[in-house]
Amino acid sequence: MFTLTLTSILLVIFIGVGLYLKSVPIFEHNSFWHLISSTEWKPGSGKFGFLPFIAGTIWVTAIAVILAIPVALFTALYLTEYSKLYIRRWVFTALDILAGIPSVVYGVWGTLFIVPWISEKLAPHFVEYSTGYTTLAGGIVLGIMILPLLISLFVEIFSAVPNEFRDASLSLGATKWQTSKYVILRKTLPGIIAAIILSVSRALGETIAVLMVCGNVPLIPHSIFESCYPLPALIANNYGEMLSVPLYESALMLAAFLLFIVVLIFNASSRAVIYRIVRNR
Repeated sequence: MFTLTLTSILLVIFIGVGLYLKSVPIFEHNSFWHLISSTEWKPGSGKFGFLPFIAGTIWVTAIAVILAIPVALFTALYLTEYSKLYIRRWVFTALDILAGIPSVVYGVWGTLFIVPWISEKLAPHFVEYSTGYTTLAGGIVLGIMILPLLISLFVEIFSAVPNEFRDASLSLGATKWQTSKYVILRKTLPGIIAAIILSVSRALGETIAVLMVCGNVPLIPHSIFESCYPLPALIANNYGEMLSVPLYESALMLAAFLLFIVVLIFNASSRAVIYRIVRNR
């Protein structure tokens, strides 16, 4: 058991080291700062600027989290504090179905419904023209994809609050909403932050669904109605072309390594918050 546990830990280290070693050749021609701050992506000329892809990843993830957090938070509050048992069963079943749907299905759904809606209904009120394959489309699809994870985490966090806290609040004359707002949410705030961090790390690595709706244009988006090109989509779209262009493989491995480091940081941060919660109980 110890050997298997150690293997799982070493696997993470081996993946990180392997990605780094594969990305080393590109550092012989470019500095790390130049790579992450340049906007030029011309592999044929040896120019690999990752800033548009980093910006696209941040835009899509931020939109997804902003859209998903209120829905997930109030849904979890309703399920734990207000709903009947049979409603929870139906909602949890629906969440399990949403969590089990392949990401490519979300991408197809986004292409058929979200993209036309943005292009024909929403975007004309704000910009002159939009194809619909935008940062907003990627954020909406990704936000729906992380909803089951967020709701499940929030429900678990809220359910862990002892009933004595609720009873004490209600006995002092507080309403159920005041109890939810000033007792449940305040008591579980560190856990909520940890859950959000975990959902961000989940959203950062999503590939196929976002790839299908975000437009895949290697430019820094300045509006939610412009196309973007997240790092996971860059890897998925171009990995087959790497053998024909010098340093292309190294550049894509660097993109994967950047994603690996960011996800590692977010997961470590969430674990630190959870550890603090457990220690202070």
